[in-house]
Amino acid sequence: MKTMTCKQLGGACDTAFHAGSFEEMAGLSKKHGMEMFQKNDADHLKAMNDMKALIKTPADMQQWFNDKKAAFDSLPEDK
Repeated sequence: MKTMTCKQLGGACDTAFHAGSFEEMAGLSKKHGMEMFQKNDADHLKAMNDMKALIKTPADMQQWFNDKKAAFDSLPEDK
């Protein structure tokens, strides 16, 4: 099990997610993002728009995914 924050995943807050794989981590982050979108949270909406500006092609999306997965993989296991 590893821990990453919303900010580490490109978001806007320090909410911590705990997951055994990066795919699970991405799912938790996506769920959180959807909840913040539904709440019309200004900070998260800005982070989403910033991410959209960075990810314009499928290759950009793959690079973002690879970078975040590498960050996840480099983290120590939770104690």
